[in-house]
Amino acid sequence: MRIHILTADDDPNIRELLRFNLRKEGYTVFEAEDGEQASSLMENEQIHLAIVDIMMPGKNGWELCEEIRKYYDIPVILLTAKGEIADKEKGFLSGTDDYLVKPFEPQELLFRIKALLRRYQLVSSEWIKLNQITIDRQSYEVRKGDETVVLPLKEFELLSQLASHPGRIFTREQLLGLIWGADYEGDSRTIDVHIKRLRERFQDRSDDFVITTVRGIGYKLEVPEQ
Repeated sequence: MRIHILTADDDPNIRELLRFNLRKEGYTVFEAEDGEQASSLMENEQIHLAIVDIMMPGKNGWELCEEIRKYYDIPVILLTAKGEIADKEKGFLSGTDDYLVKPFEPQELLFRIKALLRRYQLVSSEWIKLNQITIDRQSYEVRKGDETVVLPLKEFELLSQLASHPGRIFTREQLLGLIWGADYEGDSRTIDVHIKRLRERFQDRSDDFVITTVRGIGYKLEVPEQ
């Protein structure tokens, strides 16, 4: 499978540099000169990783990163001339997976891309292990030993999403976009109801994982050491 990478940067020289090095590595490159164009590309093309400049006209990189994190489950690298700690903090709060400051070595960017793709490929595997719990994405079953738990589809998808990234905080809006889709007209209380049901189902069955509420933000799944 060819990997599709989106580059969003208003500097044509940076786009050319990225295009040259990414294509040399065998990646398919989609280019956007601002955040709005990048959003449109995301809607119409299958993108596996996004490299996003922060200082773009219209929709900036932080806003685009938040949008990607809300509706897609792909790695994001923020590319920027800003190297201050406060800017990096804002980038990670926006949901970026990595952060690279201009000027950068193309080889370093390629190392980071490969590391993120490996991480997300592992996440996208058909099996997820949480101590003694196995989540089978093909059969939509959750197993512990000889016991099989069959969940309603949305509960299964919600559990799988959280379990794919142990320790990562998802906002309610992100979970709605990833599981119910951008066109879903319900509100974020839907997430609360499904989380409550998941907790009840596994409360007496397993201590292999715990779904934690992050006050004012959303939820994360944690896997206790055993």
